[in-house]
Amino acid sequence: MTTHAGRDIIDLAEPPDEDPLVDVARQLLKEIGEDPDRDGLRDTPQRFARWWREFVDYHPGTVETLFESTTTSQLVIVSDIRVWSLCEHHLLPFNAAVTIAYRPTGHLLGLSKFARVAHRHAHKLQVQERLVADIAHDITTITGTPDVAVIARGEHLCMTMRGIKASALMTSTAYHGAFATDSALRGELLSLARP
Repeated sequence: MTTHAGRDIIDLAEPPDEDPLVDVARQLLKEIGEDPDRDGLRDTPQRFARWWREFVDYHPGTVETLFESTTTSQLVIVSDIRVWSLCEHHLLPFNAAVTIAYRPTGHLLGLSKFARVAHRHAHKLQVQERLVADIAHDITTITGTPDVAVIARGEHLCMTMRGIKASALMTSTAYHGAFATDSALRGELLSLARP
């Protein structure tokens, strides 16, 4: 751990030897009949621990950069933001293509901030339905507009790799403000956001 400007900063490149996740990984390897000390697996527990720390300690940076808007009737759509998350029911990954739409009311959100918000909510144990709701809530709060929609289409490895072992896409939506009440606006969004 290093100190910078009075703050402790943890170096995520190398987890400390006492990181309990290293022991968890070693035990997991033993439980599935592997030898964690054999060639090829010797450094796996440390890599496992580093990945988990990197995933859950994700920091998106600044998400609230706003610019003055010249119109309040414009529909803004940012589509195909790719995120990875972890299913909280099976601890298996899922990936989703996220589309975020809003109608600005005085301010425009910086383009990269949509991806930062989406990743902030993906980097935790999640379900896709909550992921879209969390993103919609943040965009509403940051931009100050009630008119926000989020659509996510995801493939969940908990379905693809286990159980039925079938690949499929799940779509989840969150419609706020005019997107919830105006079917024409929602139809325009769905038409423009179609892959």
